[in-house]
Amino acid sequence: MDTAATDAYLERIGADRPAFPDADALRALHLRHLRTVPFENLSIHLGEEIVLAEQPVLDKIVGARRGGFCYELNGAFAMLLAGLGYEVELLAARVFGAEGKVGIPYDHLALRIQTPDGPWLADVGFGRHSHFPLRWDSRAEQTDPGGVFRIEETADGDLDVVRDGSPQYRIEQRPRTYTDFEVGCWWNRTSPASHFTQSLVCSRLTETGRITLSGRTLVTTAVDGAREERLVAADEILAAYREHFGIVLDREPVVGEVPPPGIGAQGRS
Repeated sequence: MDTAATDAYLERIGADRPAFPDADALRALHLRHLRTVPFENLSIHLGEEIVLAEQPVLDKIVGARRGGFCYELNGAFAMLLAGLGYEVELLAARVFGAEGKVGIPYDHLALRIQTPDGPWLADVGFGRHSHFPLRWDSRAEQTDPGGVFRIEETADGDLDVVRDGSPQYRIEQRPRTYTDFEVGCWWNRTSPASHFTQSLVCSRLTETGRITLSGRTLVTTAVDGAREERLVAADEILAAYREHFGIVLDREPVVGEVPPPGIGAQGRS
């Protein structure tokens, strides 16, 4: 990313350019990103292509002021951090699902960030997760507004990220390239077994908790866990996306109505 693109990204998340790429600046950028760029899978249900390359991702998240899922959010955040002078590595992870089973390879993209203060695990693309980066080289409990986290070593040399005693995902420590994640991205946006093709979500962190629009159900969660739900009328749904997430759409995304890109209208291949 050049200086102009970096400045545009910083404006997108309402952040100042840090004087130095250290841990404090990383923490501030991480939180600003979570509060301004939503975790969303709307493209899948709008029939929009998802391209894992610098310009298309920046055009979407910065230019169109949209969000995305892990491959887009952490991929874009990695570009921003690199543009600010951080040393960034892309890491492949597999998400824990039902009965403790891990998902497919390249199921998730996370980031390892080197700073003068040491290495950190950054992740702005996992929905409900830590608000701040986690210390990569610590195996102690790390208390965060999003929960109590621990990074645990596995017998095979991978690392499990655990939140409140429940494993979230397993990270491979070998650095990857952005293109390595294309197969995982393709599977998650096209497979009938992917929860992204089965559901519709748009969610972001707020100063008072979290706000989520799942289909036409708007959920507001407070810091203390108090939860309110309400149904959004069909003629109000586009306004809800604009008001709560800054996303401007010309039509409502609906699960199952639009086949994923590259899949014929007669069904998935």
